[in-house]
Formats: sequence, C-alpha cells, structure tokens
Amino acid sequence: MPQIDRLRLAQFGNLELLAKQVVEGFITGLHKSPFHGFSVEFAEHRLYNTGESTRHIDWKLYGRTEKMFTKKYEEETNLRCQIVIDSSSSMYFEKDDISKFEFSVYAAASLIELLKRQRDAVGLTFFNEKIELHTQAKSSPAHHRFLFSELEKRFHQYQEDKRVTTNTIQVLHDIAELTHRRSLVVVFSDLLDDPDRIDEFFQALNHLKHNKHEVILFHVVNQALEVDFNLENRPYQLIDMETGEKMRLQPAEVKAKYVEGIQNYFNEIKMRCANYRIDFMPAPIASGYNQVLLEFLLKRQKMV
Repeated sequence: MPQIDRLRLAQFGNLELLAKQVVEGFITGLHKSPFHGFSVEFAEHRLYNTGESTRHIDWKLYGRTEKMFTKKYEEETNLRCQIVIDSSSSMYFEKDDISKFEFSVYAAASLIELLKRQRDAVGLTFFNEKIELHTQAKSSPAHHRFLFSELEKRFHQYQEDKRVTTNTIQVLHDIAELTHRRSLVVVFSDLLDDPDRIDEFFQALNHLKHNKHEVILFHVVNQALEVDFNLENRPYQLIDMETGEKMRLQPAEVKAKYVEGIQNYFNEIKMRCANYRIDFMPAPIASGYNQVLLEFLLKRQKMV
C-alpha cells in the first residue's frame, strides 16, 4: 500500500529497488489471473510471429512452455514511451501520508521497471507552469539510472512554501513538438485546471494524436476528499495550494453542489477522451499501482 511505500523509501532510500518489488508482485499476480498470457517474464524474448524465420526460435524455452519465442536482441525496441508527470502545487495535496505527486512518482518508477524488462525505450517529463525536465526515450541502462535518480531527487525536493501553478495546455503542445517519433504518452495529472479552457485542453491532446502518438491520461485523485468531499461537519479553512487563496466554509452547506460540479467536470473530460480515442484512466491514490500497470500493459499489447 502507498503508506508502506513511503516508509520503505525513507528506510532504504532506493526507489528503483522498490519499483522492482512492485513489478515483481504485479507479475506474480498476473500469472494467477485471467491475464496470465502477458509475456512480461520473458525480458529477452518475444512471441514468434507466423511467417518469420525460425532461425532465432528458442527451442529450449518452447520445451518448457510449449510456446514459440524468438530471441530478442539488445537493440530491439518494441515501443517508445514518454512518461509525463504534473508537478504543480496541487499535486502535493497530502492525506494519509501520500500525495498525488508521490503516487505518480511511484507509478512512474514501476512503469520504467516494466518497460526496462520489455526492452522498450522510455523518456520522462516533469511540468508545472513550464517543462522542468524532458528527456528523449532511450532504453540504455545508463538512461534508466538517470531516470530513477531524477524521480528520487524530485520526490524529496518539494518546498512547502513554494506555490506553483500549472499550464498543462501549453506543455502538451510543447511535448507534441519535442517528441519526434511515434510514442505512447502517459500523463499523470490531477487535471485541476481551468474548466473554462477544456476546449483548449483537448486541442492540445489532439496535437499529440495528430502527431501519431497514443495517449493514456491517468487521473490521479484523492477520491474521498477531492471528489466525494468527505469532510467532517465542522468549519474548515481551505487554502488553494497553487494561488494561496483562502476560503472558510461548512462542508454540509456546499457538498451537494461541489460534488455535482466536480463530477460533471471529470465526466466531461472522460466523455471527450472517448471521442478523441484517448485512454482516460482514473487513478485513485488509495488503490495502489497494480491497476496503473495493468492498464498500461493492456495498451502496450495493442500497440506492438
């Protein structure tokens, strides 16, 4: 669970090690589920395609599994993936010892580990008001080490008194221009942007689609508080983490209207994603990382 993850990271200080443990547990779960057909355990093989030369078939592996795999070489890359993480201040909203940003970092680290096992190329982007980091997608061990070091560094560097807004629209346009080869773009964001600019937001997403990229939009959210508004019935002072604006309220007086408004907004995003053939995936931070990995793997299998 997320609460344990933070404790373990503080104890061991190694995000890559914890990502490996998450992926190992995920793969073990796959083998016990209806999704056991995924070949994530074969890091150095890929399924044999009818009509290919039989020269590179691993017959020893066929003897053990009764499935034909061809040997896969270092330079082969099935997929290019660009992982994009929103690092604006609202992503640092924390409850139960885990923030949306921390959840996204853990999920990204686990995806990198999964991509590494598949010998896929992966790049990493952090953004708020602008792009803070953008790497090209590569599959070398040195590149993976750099990505893990960047994730771990940013995991620890947040300053609570620093307020940073987000400019998702411009950033998505920039990523579309910076990512030259067809890729799977995986975005982690709480989508707490200006609802009046939703048309511009989807123009930016469509820019990615127009450039032949596939998109998965993981909506990272604290479901209980940010959507269901489950607060005790007592006075609160709420503070906007990006602007510092303060508001005093009694939850019972605004809950019904708030829940209706926020659900309508997110439902509109979900509906438009379907229209644009963008995969919209809710990622409640209380649910752990397995669903993120599974949704990613399902999308990957369709692309390669």
